[in-house]
Amino acid sequence: MQVTSSVRQPLVTGGKTYHDVTHDVARQVEGKPSMLWFLAFLTAAGVLALGSLALIATLWEGIGMWGLNKTVGWAWDITNFVWWVGIGHAGTLISAVLLLFRQKWRTSINRAAEAMTIFAVICAAMFPVIHMGRPWLGAYWALPLPNTFGSLWVNFNSPLLWDVFAISTYFSVSLVFWYIGLIPDFATIRDRATGLRKTIYGALSFGWDGAAKTWMRYESVSLILAGLATPLVLSVHTIVSFDFATSVIPGWHTTIFPPYFVAGAIFSGFAMVLTLMIITRKVFKLEDYITIGHIELMNIVIIITGSIVGIAYITEFFIAWYSGVEAEQYAFINRATGPYWWAYWSMMTCNVISPQLFWIKKIRTSIIATFALSIVVNIGMWFERFVIIVTSLHRDYLPSSWAMFYPTWADVGVYMFTFGLFFTLFFLFAKFFPVINMAEVKSVLKSSSEKVLK
Repeated sequence: MQVTSSVRQPLVTGGKTYHDVTHDVARQVEGKPSMLWFLAFLTAAGVLALGSLALIATLWEGIGMWGLNKTVGWAWDITNFVWWVGIGHAGTLISAVLLLFRQKWRTSINRAAEAMTIFAVICAAMFPVIHMGRPWLGAYWALPLPNTFGSLWVNFNSPLLWDVFAISTYFSVSLVFWYIGLIPDFATIRDRATGLRKTIYGALSFGWDGAAKTWMRYESVSLILAGLATPLVLSVHTIVSFDFATSVIPGWHTTIFPPYFVAGAIFSGFAMVLTLMIITRKVFKLEDYITIGHIELMNIVIIITGSIVGIAYITEFFIAWYSGVEAEQYAFINRATGPYWWAYWSMMTCNVISPQLFWIKKIRTSIIATFALSIVVNIGMWFERFVIIVTSLHRDYLPSSWAMFYPTWADVGVYMFTFGLFFTLFFLFAKFFPVINMAEVKSVLKSSSEKVLK
């Protein structure tokens, strides 16, 4: 019996049954990796190896290898830190917030988005650690250990310390949320496996038996973790924005930063989810689960958050003019017309203009256009962080202290390292873990499939 809806497209196409869902997702884990997967993995591992050279050189020689100078003490490194934290935002939003709002369309994409969050936060956390210069000698000074330090206490007034708490909490909750969701699917693979594979997935599934009481506890824990994670969606990037907003530097000292940074993080995070999911659905033949409907809904989120970011850019200029503070006005004029004008206009083009193309239904339902624009959005969001940080620092109150920042090979190499690490981890995840949440897709199959199950 076929059921069609004039209101909403089905979330699972192809008339799938419960057995089909299990087979289509589990076969990626059980079968041999395809040649396409091998090529992608080797490419990522190659980038990781090349980036490792820059990372080792930086740790050996110190951060003098970077292009930082007396005026621009933050640049490429903190730009990348904020960018990676933003990438990790969509995972928690899709998993926690949409779960609490009972949005069924999250079920096919939440697993990969959660994994992306964890890998992105690992990449982000590297930059402050490397920026310490000799982290093995002093990284623990960021921790609140007053008895160890005697009379010297950690400065709890510093937003840099707030970052330590916020990001470590965000990472911990996201990791637990992700793993809890994997347990039923690990049990499914365990029951289909033999030998060593059965032993490994049996250990990973924590003795899951599929009883009604077990499912009840699983759903209760999921809701509790979603409730804990939801405030983190707002708080983590808000606290990251305080690194800038609590200073008195023109261009940073503004109350618009917290909501503006949160919207930008969701904007860039959803763009990265789209990039990865479009590749995943093609490589693993999951077009019936990650449908055009999923892609269109994510594009709508990108339109909304991109518009918020665009309004924030305009508001910044208006407030700078309205303040009457010459230094504040100059900071924004310098962004648009100064030596880094190309970065500012790249940001505006990628973040404000390009997402508006998604108002056209033909574009927001096009795989190729969506893939291209998702990459453009993340390029633009990187430039946004670069513009905020570097253009606010490179020209101070005294023209004698003005300086330019130019990235060195070590700057670029460490960034390459994080890219290689991110994609290497993601490809390993996509091969050895179920990339789609089988249990949750099955839970919405009756109400969201093209076919009514009997």
